[in-house]
Amino acid sequence: MARFSMRNLFRIGFRNAIQFSSVLPHTKPYSSSYTHIEGRPCSFYHPSIALLKSCQNSSQLFQLQSQLIISGFFPFWSDRLLKRFSDFGDIYQTLTIFRYIDSPDTLCVNCVIKAYSISSIPEQSVVFYFERLRNGFSPNSYTFVSLFGCCAKIGCAQSAQKFHGQAAKYGVDSVLQVQNSMVHMYGNCGVVGLARKVFDEMPKWDLVSRNSMIDAYASNGNLAIAHNMFDVMPESNVVSWNIMIHGYLKGYNPGCSLMLFRRMVNSGLIGNDKTMVSVLSACGKSARLNEGRSVHGFLIRTLLNFSLMINTSLIDMYSKCQKVELARRIFDTIVYRNVICWNAMILGHCIHGNPEDGLNLFAEMVHCGAILPDEVTYIGILCACARAGLLTEGRNFFNQMLQKYSIKPNFAHYWCMANLYAGCGLIEEAENILRNIPEDNEIVSSESLIWANLLTSCRFQANASLGERIAKSLIEMEPWNFSHYQLLLNVYSAAGKWDDVAGVKAMVKERKIGRMPGCNLVDLKDIVHKYRVRYSREERCDEINEMTREEVAQRPNLQAGASKCNSGK
Repeated sequence: MARFSMRNLFRIGFRNAIQFSSVLPHTKPYSSSYTHIEGRPCSFYHPSIALLKSCQNSSQLFQLQSQLIISGFFPFWSDRLLKRFSDFGDIYQTLTIFRYIDSPDTLCVNCVIKAYSISSIPEQSVVFYFERLRNGFSPNSYTFVSLFGCCAKIGCAQSAQKFHGQAAKYGVDSVLQVQNSMVHMYGNCGVVGLARKVFDEMPKWDLVSRNSMIDAYASNGNLAIAHNMFDVMPESNVVSWNIMIHGYLKGYNPGCSLMLFRRMVNSGLIGNDKTMVSVLSACGKSARLNEGRSVHGFLIRTLLNFSLMINTSLIDMYSKCQKVELARRIFDTIVYRNVICWNAMILGHCIHGNPEDGLNLFAEMVHCGAILPDEVTYIGILCACARAGLLTEGRNFFNQMLQKYSIKPNFAHYWCMANLYAGCGLIEEAENILRNIPEDNEIVSSESLIWANLLTSCRFQANASLGERIAKSLIEMEPWNFSHYQLLLNVYSAAGKWDDVAGVKAMVKERKIGRMPGCNLVDLKDIVHKYRVRYSREERCDEINEMTREEVAQRPNLQAGASKCNSGK
């Protein structure tokens, strides 16, 4: 790696010292009265170091770094700064300091990999790891805990197995923390069988081991097995309960999520923000207003201040329970809002309340200029136009999304526009929109799959003829595909045709295709999130595999470690 000059570091540090001069108190100049601190000789000590552990964010670290550079003590404490920046996931500043260090040791390399695992670019850890191997780096157990965290974030099973082989090659695959990370990694990659294999071969389990295995089952839809493991755990904590509560929520069973929450509270545990977000989401998805109010009251009694996350969840819950005015009261009390908070309230108005209120709130959001709309924002706006029959406005918003904010439309936007045209009686134009979705659209995998997921959100179309026609054509083409029948059921339920709903259920039962779970309609924003996550994982998986192939080609002996994993190590 190219070494950064002290001049560059000084320039970065001095700029940040001016910008954040009020963050930390000023320190006194170096004094020889300081003898020893943390094993460092007195000549290397600077009083700013005493503040290192008290820094709460990167901004405070920037000022501390600047003071060390100005005083000439930076080289002696660069490793400590590196570690603290990595704790905050500041990958760019972590790399800046790392490149300055002449001979980085294992701790320094591990700090960079850890920063990658927390950052938004975890796939880059692959390039960094193999680059350090070429420079003589010898990884340890801490290296692979962070690397497995990167693989879990990417969700790539092939990369997970390759790094499992690397851990076996360097003899750290029997360390408890590494094994726990492996179970979590394989679970996030959807390879539950390998997660269970690692779990069963562990000589001992701790609470983290069990939580990781339960999470692997719950995240991949094996809720019965996850619940059985949860019930026989010798001990549990808030994380254990959160896994099960969120697992049932993800598995479209919010009733069980609420039941588990009541059990948790009765056991004496209060829960944390993640618990409350899942519980409020369960209340919203099942439209249980009374339980949602009870949870809100519980929060008022137990918390002094609500986080933005909880306030946003309350907005979403009240909106889905058709109490948009209550959601708006909560929204108006929030001082600092992010795009998720704005989206929750805009979607609340546009989908569950008065569409015009949603459009007015969107205008307020754009006018303030602090928050830029994203694809979810425009889903709400286009839905509002579809509900209100605002054809001209809908077209203008669609063009604005493309031209002003450079947001690439996905299937949900096209479906909203199709609903808008269909609601205005322009059935042919609506069908053309669906038939002419760009083939290079990043979320398009097949025509049937696109239409299938679009039709599950058919709640905005009063006339179900278009959805019915497309769903029936899909059934004729693929009569064995259970999802097509579920889509037709959703079309009928959206239009209130309950006799036809019963007919679809009877057809499924007669053909013995599968069990119809119900008529829950998928929220548009949930569909968008699902596709975004899926595409992101597939793209990153391809990227990381390409990186690994290039590195392995340069170092053939690395293949030995991967083969151990594949052979059942």
